Amino acid sequence: MKGRVVILDHVGDRAAAALVVDGRLEDLLIDPEGDAPLTGAIYRAIADRPVKGQGGMFVRLPGGLSGFLRQISGIAPGQRIIVQVTGPAEPGKAIPVTTRLLFRSRWAIVTPGAPGLNISRRIKDEDTRAALQTLADDGMAGAAPDHGLILRSACETAEPEAIAEDIRAMRDLAAAVTADLAGDAELLLDGPDAHDSAWRDWAEPEPDEVAQDAFAELGIWDMIDALRTARVDLPGGGHMMIEPTRALVAIDVNTGPDTSPAAALKANISAARDLPRQLRLRGLGGQVVVDFAPMPKKDRGTLDQVLKAAFRGEGESNLAGWTTLGLYELTRKRDRTPLASLLEGLE
Repeated sequence: MKGRVVILDHVGDRAAAALVVDGRLEDLLIDPEGDAPLTGAIYRAIADRPVKGQGGMFVRLPGGLSGFLRQISGIAPGQRIIVQVTGPAEPGKAIPVTTRLLFRSRWAIVTPGAPGLNISRRIKDEDTRAALQTLADDGMAGAAPDHGLILRSACETAEPEAIAEDIRAMRDLAAAVTADLAGDAELLLDGPDAHDSAWRDWAEPEPDEVAQDAFAELGIWDMIDALRTARVDLPGGGHMMIEPTRALVAIDVNTGPDTSPAAALKANISAARDLPRQLRLRGLGGQVVVDFAPMPKKDRGTLDQVLKAAFRGEGESNLAGWTTLGLYELTRKRDRTPLASLLEGLE
């Protein structure tokens, strides 16, 4: 399977999508079961009660659901607010929400409360940036003063008419939703399912092929089965074990049969390069602790650079660094339901 291939399928009655690049699974999206809110869903919520010591507030959502909001400055109990789901809820906990809304589409992101017109830094050509700036100025003319716009990197190869239409659609949607404050708690805009997210976020670079209902035919199920085990084999015979617990994700890196002086560094570099992909595919986040294979302290600088490069562009990740025990700590935003939970009950 050469090139960049997007495969759209279903797991039971749930939408699922896979991104494969040159035969390697790079991303995987599967919708949660039941009525669990999708990440990105926008609600009219009612502020409930602040939680002292946690810097947040519970908010009431429709259907008896509860959300937890951290940005509570100026919000009083009983006030109606517009919030967006930022990720899945952990078992027994409220749904994480934010008042910092993002109206995302394939080319444009409208940002209420964050004014300014911005173009992706990945677009380097000055003529292209100038043309996009004109589209942004025209498209946001008449928008609310506090509504901003981000034009995504996919705009570099898109038709100007399509970008302009996308800007207008997101601008008008943002204006309508943010003004809808009257009434009880209500779902105002559902989050994108796996197929919508694939169309929106995997457009750049443009896929070489888009396949429908082809998980079995293209071997995606075999790739998914490999993610159900803790062991990840590394080049050179080493491996790492990825084991999520209630509190954190524990990762252990082993050199395997290689006994050369550079065995530990080679295994650690291989593990570091693959770590963001493995966490993304497995839907793991929160605190991550890595027990790299023992190596001289002088090699830590090299591994630090590899980790920084690997996690660049991975969203909200924080590389905290080394502990006194020689473990490496990092955090990654919990923006997906763990794959193991999504596949429960499937053979």
